[in-house]
This record gives sequence, C-alpha cells and structure tokens, in this order.
Amino acid sequence: MGVWVPYLMLGGGLAVVLGALTWLARYVRRRGGAGGVLAAYEEAFRATSHAAHQEIRAEAERKTPADSPDGPFRRTR
Repeated sequence: MGVWVPYLMLGGGLAVVLGALTWLARYVRRRGGAGGVLAAYEEAFRATSHAAHQEIRAEAERKTPADSPDGPFRRTR
C-alpha cells in the first residue's frame, strides 16, 4: 500500500492544478478579461493582426441596427 501513496499524491495534485486552471479559464472568459492581455501580445508580435483587430472592434462599435426594407414589423390577423 505504501508504494502507491506517492503516485496517488502526484495524481491528486495534478487533478487539483488542472481543476484550478479550468476554473480560471471559465472565470476569465465569463468576465472577458483575456482580450486586453492578448491584445498587448498581438500589438507587440503581430502588428497586422493587431491592426485588423482594432478595425473589427471599431466597426462593431459604430454599427447601428439596420431597418427592414419592408418597414416596421406589424402583426396581421
């Protein structure tokens, strides 16, 4: 029984670390905090990717909802 204890401790520690990293990934995605960190990386090492990201973000901010060509929606009975 004593031979398995170090392996069980190693496996348990690995499970705890992976669980903590999984929780952290969900937390960061839910709050949206990863964008700022990745944007700084892309600005430094991928200049064209960073520029494209800035254009896409600016485009998404300036879009307004388009009206339907048929006019406003009305229910008919």
